[in-house]
Amino acid sequence: MENQLSVSPQLLEQLYEFSTVKNYSSGELILDENASIRSIPIVTKGSIKVMRTEEDGREILLYYIKAGESCVMSFLGGLHGETSKVKAEVEEDAEILFLPTDKVTSLIKTNPDWLDYIFKMYHKRFEELLDMINELSFRKVDDRLINLLQKKSELTGSKIITATHEQLANELGTARVVVSRILKTFEEDHKLKLGRNRIELL
Repeated sequence: MENQLSVSPQLLEQLYEFSTVKNYSSGELILDENASIRSIPIVTKGSIKVMRTEEDGREILLYYIKAGESCVMSFLGGLHGETSKVKAEVEEDAEILFLPTDKVTSLIKTNPDWLDYIFKMYHKRFEELLDMINELSFRKVDDRLINLLQKKSELTGSKIITATHEQLANELGTARVVVSRILKTFEEDHKLKLGRNRIELL
């Protein structure tokens, strides 16, 4: 059993014992908004993106969940019997452990390592959400777009990003025409090379 999670071998063993392991392909939906939360996803391979839909129907990317991480938005919702406030979609092919919410509670009581893991996840997500607020408030769309492309490149370890202009626009909470215009400018500035549903960072 490979330990992709920064937890003790004992906790890792318990997580695999209590969880259901599922594999997903890129683009598949893991959790939808307003859905009941019966288990907490823990990513062991690949990555997923967590999105929020605004009142006008636009979506915006909140953060990515990479291998070894979990979705803290699910923790509180699951523990309090609430529905999901976000949706989670597979960014790159993923293996995910689904830990039932009752086991989340019992592990908190019996294993200090699990509580430490949860606090670390909360701290990481809180910082990422602060960064998101800062980007939305103070950074221009072109800066946010290049930052998003770099994040995607880091996730996959590749300079080639497979995504449509519409998908990128959704993640940034802006219009497709805006993204297309900025990408064209970036290409003219030799920052990237555009292809069909693919972008190569230079």
